[in-house]
Amino acid sequence: MGVVLPMGAGLVLVGCHGAGSSSAKSKTEHYAVRGTVVSANAGPGTIALHTETIPNFMEAMTMDYPLEDKAAATELHPGDKITATLECERDDAGPKNLRLKDVVVVAQARPDYKPVVQYHVPAVGDAVPDFKLLNQSGQTIGLKQFRGKVVALTFVYTRCPVADYCPRMSRNFAEIDKALAAEPGMYAKTHLLSISFDPAYDTPKVLRSYGEAYTGKYTQETFAHWDFAAPATADLQKIEEWFDLGVTPGDGSTLQHSLATVVVGKDGKVVAYYPTNEWTPAEVLAKMRAAAA
Repeated sequence: MGVVLPMGAGLVLVGCHGAGSSSAKSKTEHYAVRGTVVSANAGPGTIALHTETIPNFMEAMTMDYPLEDKAAATELHPGDKITATLECERDDAGPKNLRLKDVVVVAQARPDYKPVVQYHVPAVGDAVPDFKLLNQSGQTIGLKQFRGKVVALTFVYTRCPVADYCPRMSRNFAEIDKALAAEPGMYAKTHLLSISFDPAYDTPKVLRSYGEAYTGKYTQETFAHWDFAAPATADLQKIEEWFDLGVTPGDGSTLQHSLATVVVGKDGKVVAYYPTNEWTPAEVLAKMRAAAA
């Protein structure tokens, strides 16, 4: 279960502008980080963290990081698994001034405090709830209606400015959709679903235009195989928590967010879960074909 650290306005949700994104003014780079706490030092507000490989930045390694909210060190324990945003600047010598913000505990070594919000990390065999969504045609759809088909779903928002995040997910799904269309048998046994976590802006009209562009069929698109949909604002938090998706406001109209892509079997249970942007269309296609067999 993921846990949002209960320490006031400091650490709220995991967020990321995207690997290597930077502000023209500050030249600050932002990277999504996952790792295990080795030690925490409350005095200076630092932690030693063993990170997984950070794409486009560095291989897996253990090193000390200062925390943007120094008080967070009192809430972290050796063995806790966390996600966070790594910020740094860069000069000719390389990255400098590394620090962590937006820390979220996704697995506790010492469950000794009551979490404010609990996140569920999808695991193979988990039954996916029948969340209700409003699609590009203004129709209410639910995950249960796709029982009997293998569903690949991912999360995006249409205004996402980071090419390696939402646009990459949508390009990957477009490739999957095209590959499945070439196999009529598989096409009939599968469905794609892109879920927006920005329902206030991503109305059916916006989602239709966005979807038409990614399928490449524009006004000829029927959306028979790929839905673009958003939940009601009141249901958004429940969906984010179940899919371990962190979303928090960024600058202007942007949203800092993590990623989640899931393959759901014909029985409505999780077949595969991808929490990063490192998966390939070929990987997901293989999972879908195996689940549909």
